[in-house]
This record gives sequence, structure tokens and C-alpha cells, in this order.
Amino acid sequence: MGPIELLHMSVFSQSFSPCGRFLAASNNYGEIAIFSLSSSLSPEATGVNQKPILTFTAHEGPIFALLSTDTHLLSAGNGEISAWSWGELAKQVREQSRDNSLAVGGGDNNIHVMDLETGVFKSVLQGHTDYIHCLSMREREGELLSGGEDGAVRIWGERLDYCWNAVIECGRPQYGKWISCLTTDSDWMLCGGGPSLSLWHLRSLSPTSIFPLSGCQRQAMFYQDLILAVGEGHFLSHCLLGGEVKSLIPCSPPSLNTLALNTNSTEHRVLTVGGSSDQIDVFTNLSYKAFSLSF
Repeated sequence: MGPIELLHMSVFSQSFSPCGRFLAASNNYGEIAIFSLSSSLSPEATGVNQKPILTFTAHEGPIFALLSTDTHLLSAGNGEISAWSWGELAKQVREQSRDNSLAVGGGDNNIHVMDLETGVFKSVLQGHTDYIHCLSMREREGELLSGGEDGAVRIWGERLDYCWNAVIECGRPQYGKWISCLTTDSDWMLCGGGPSLSLWHLRSLSPTSIFPLSGCQRQAMFYQDLILAVGEGHFLSHCLLGGEVKSLIPCSPPSLNTLALNTNSTEHRVLTVGGSSDQIDVFTNLSYKAFSLSF
């Protein structure tokens, strides 16, 4: 890949292997790169160790989502979902629900539920009035949450439990009403995008904190007593649950799309951040970037 392509590269998604030793990342050119964490985290690591050990073209267009199960890496682009065996990928070099189903949201405003054993779509969840940006599973409660361009967050269980509009409480008309990031932890939910990133108590369905972050947030996660968020701008935001911004950590890409925490391996426990660049920043300590991987 030439220097012009690298200049215009964006990393859209990341996922760690089930063993926690590898990181998969996807870009706007339809490529998936596999990085070795054991090599890149070694004290003797050089720039060569921070390059992919395997890169392959998986889709004709951008790859917007990656997801690891116990056995496969799933990739989704424009209307296409592919599955890649982690075992086969390892020879060349998880967010899975408990009933072995995969939920997929997209441009037809619906959520399609696939049986991973048979590859057959078994149900469709309808209710959004515009395309769907993000999904989050509450496994203990058996509920699925979805956020879309229509500004709605919907909770799906055995029946449709509730739907509400985050724009009413946290709207910022200058950014639009779309929900681009959504995640849950027990009885708590984070959501944001056009509306400000906000923390919600799911039992009372009310916001408890609204975070004063500029721009639209594209991904957020709970981590111990912090909330980590990335979006417009080159900072990884550390926020307190009460709504305060604790710190802004500079990153290499000028705008950020994705962050991932490796919980599959204590030896290779890292946070990775990617965005509008060919570089993926690696944090062994949340307070600073340790080094960068690059396509």
C-alpha cells in the first residue's frame, strides 16, 4: 500500500483473539490486519514487531465492525458479513450471546438475529425509523440495546420493554440526533453521538450524568471507576462517573473511531485506540501511549 493510501486510511474497528495474544483491526480499504501482542509488547520490540503479521483483503469496501467468538472472527461491511476461523488465521501467521446468536443492525432500520450454528437468520426486530449504528448486550438480563440515526435507544427482550429518545434529555441540535455509541454495565448505560455522552440508570430510565465533551463520541466503555471515550479530536477521554472529565490523553490519529480493551489475557492486557490514521495506539498504562502499531 502506497503513502497516499496510508495517509487516507481510517481504522474502523478492533477485536482481540479468544486467547488474547492477537489483535485484529479493520480499515476503510476492506483490509484486516492481525498483530501479535506478544511480539509488540516484548522489551526487545522494534518497528518490525509493530507491523501486522498478516494482512488480507476481506471485503471490497470498508469494514465497519469486527467481533470475536470463541472460534471465529466476524467482519461486517456494506451488506456483507464474513466469518474467519481464528485457528486458520493462527496457522498463517467475543461478543457472542449465550444462546449462540449474532445480532446485526444496519441500513434497513431493522435488527437481524442469526443462529451462528446454522448461519440462518431466525428473527427480525423492527422499531427503529432510521439506520442502526450500535448494539449492546445485557447478557445477565437477556436484553439487547440498540441505538440509531433516529436518536432512539431501544431495549429488546422477550418483548419490547422500552424505547426512549436520548435527544430529549441530552440533545445538541448542532450535531444532530444520531446515537453512535452505546454500552452497558449491569444497571447502567452509556450512550452518545449527536447528543452528549451521558450515563443512564436503566431501572429508572433517567440520565444521572452528562459529560461535557466536545464533538461527537463514537465509542465509550466502562473501566473500573472510569468511563473511557473516543470521538472527534485526538484525545482519549477519562471521565468520572459523576460527570467530570478527569483527563484527556493525546493519541496519534487526528480523529478517533474505536477503542478496545484486551480482557482475554492478563499477560497482554492493553488498551488500543484507532481512528483516521494507519496507526493504532497501544496503552499498557491508561495515562500515556506506550507505542503505535501500523498497517
